[in-house]
Amino acid sequence: MDSIPSAAAQILIMVIPIVGIFMGSVVVFFYLLWRHKQNMMMIEKGMRPPGTFDLLSFSLVGGLVTAGVGLILSVFFALTDGAVYSVLGGLIPLAVGVSLLVYYLLRHNEPR
Repeated sequence: MDSIPSAAAQILIMVIPIVGIFMGSVVVFFYLLWRHKQNMMMIEKGMRPPGTFDLLSFSLVGGLVTAGVGLILSVFFALTDGAVYSVLGGLIPLAVGVSLLVYYLLRHNEPR
């Protein structure tokens, strides 16, 4: 028995992701707008808005995570398939992780 969904069901299936993306965009827009207004009010009152992004901590955590995932994937692919192109699926995140760790080490040891 070949069942074909009705036209209304097909329309709903197409509309739901569009509405979700639109609503998510509206939420992000208003968050950015209200955050901007908050920062502007802080500047007007002579307060300094706090810095919210720590690049060194991000580099350390990101480097450790991606290097770990890349190492495990490289070992897994090398053991299951041998030295073929699938090992690149692990070597690429390993290289990204190692480069983030090298950046952290160079930046952390830099005189301030």
